[in-house]
Amino acid sequence: MIKIRSTTVCAVVHNGEVAIGADGQATMGNTVAKSNVRKIRKLQDGKIVTGFAGSTADAFNLLEKFEEKLGAYSGSMKRAAIELAKDWRTDRYLRKLEAMMIVADKDEVLVISGTGDVLEPDNQVATIGSGSMYAQAAALALKKHAGDRLTAEEIVRESLNIAADICIYTNHNLIIEKVS
Repeated sequence: MIKIRSTTVCAVVHNGEVAIGADGQATMGNTVAKSNVRKIRKLQDGKIVTGFAGSTADAFNLLEKFEEKLGAYSGSMKRAAIELAKDWRTDRYLRKLEAMMIVADKDEVLVISGTGDVLEPDNQVATIGSGSMYAQAAALALKKHAGDRLTAEEIVRESLNIAADICIYTNHNLIIEKVS
């Protein structure tokens, strides 16, 4: 079985702004299968933005479930994330899904994992995917030294570009969204 690898997703809260972005690469074995995959989705009229890593079908399934939870809990991102994580951990079908999500609203960023975790990242930087540690290191350094010179969107863009320069599963076809 050929393993599909892909994705670096990065979200940053900086100076009152929230931005989330991802690269566009999907890799099968040692071949680039697609270079312009869209891994960022806006929900709730742009009030919530999500990014996903892992199996595409699994990620879309989780995205759909997250949207259902948002509807059930009046658009409360944190409550929807916690309820999704509970279901993901306890439901036999969902437990087999191989994906992770970052969700962001105007105030915060959360990482949702299949192990039942809803994580509020330290330093208001969240990353997932194959190049996540490269993007995280870059984002933390940029955020620490940026002051007012860089926006959240610029930090996300540069962090993803740095990850793409290092990680063979990450490319420079970036989609970046600011949370409204």
